[in-house]
Amino acid sequence: MEIKKSRRSFLQTAGAAGLAAAVGNVDAAFADSVAENTARRFHCVQIDVFTSHRLEGNPLAVFTDARGLSDEEMQGLARETNLQETTFVFPRDAVTEREQGIKVRIFVPEEEIPFGGHPTLGTSMVLRDMRLAAEISGVKNAGVERITLDLKVGKVPVDFRTDESGEVFGEMHQVDPKFGDVHDRETIASLLNLSPDDISSDAPIQTVWTGLYFIIVPIKNLATLQRLKTAPPKAYEYLNRQKVDPALADFYYVTRDTGDPGIGLRTRGLFAASEDPATGSASGCTSAWMVRYGIAKPEQTVHILQGVEIKRPSHIFVRAGKEGDAVKDVRVGGHAARIMEATYSL
Repeated sequence: MEIKKSRRSFLQTAGAAGLAAAVGNVDAAFADSVAENTARRFHCVQIDVFTSHRLEGNPLAVFTDARGLSDEEMQGLARETNLQETTFVFPRDAVTEREQGIKVRIFVPEEEIPFGGHPTLGTSMVLRDMRLAAEISGVKNAGVERITLDLKVGKVPVDFRTDESGEVFGEMHQVDPKFGDVHDRETIASLLNLSPDDISSDAPIQTVWTGLYFIIVPIKNLATLQRLKTAPPKAYEYLNRQKVDPALADFYYVTRDTGDPGIGLRTRGLFAASEDPATGSASGCTSAWMVRYGIAKPEQTVHILQGVEIKRPSHIFVRAGKEGDAVKDVRVGGHAARIMEATYSL
């Protein structure tokens, strides 16, 4: 026999169910509140690096006090931000920081890396802002004109000045370069699905290191640079056979055909996972390479433009010195624009 439910009985049933759901929601909210009250909180700043304009340049997440985070948690947070790099600052006492620098670790979503250009500049910019704010509040802190980071690759100082535009400009001093293998033009062209004529003969294709390894590939024409795609698997098989850590090496493409007299180089960082809007580490390698082969004079500042093809234009300014035949004091600089602050709860 079919039992017909009246509207009243339906509402009564629904009301009881709703009350039960409401009670369940209260319990869940209470549990969430307890969990939130016992959570560890970590302050994070997101900043766009190598640009003066938000939503351009290369974004970076900076955890300003990472004390208490495990390696696994830092790696998890790097995956959570899902940016090219995420940095973690470990504050120490003033004496240690004066002698050794501020300890910073750099993670990409898959692993920790010893160095990165835009993470170094961006983290230093955030730390400078924090120190400046502390001074305004009456807490004396030395060193808003220079901040030295203690990275896996070593100590990297970053100097600050106010440029002609009235904006803060940061310039990192990368570790001295190492020049590796010179690569055959026809071989590299075939690996990248290019013609040898697409690659400039003005300077060699060479592996250079200033913290990370890059094979600098000089492209003859801007149109060729613009149509480049991620290197095919055969190129990375070649990279894996080099005398460097393949996880810390890649190709970096540069051209002097910029179409703008104010821009010295147009570049692209087309890496295996994604295209990089600004690659400060590769820009440092490129600066050393330019000075070594006479493309730039010692101490000449070269304006590099990267990221145009992915609508994240980045302006990188590089220069390097020379002592005898040795290239020294590679410097990479630019601006940055803070875009977000957040608190992560674990």
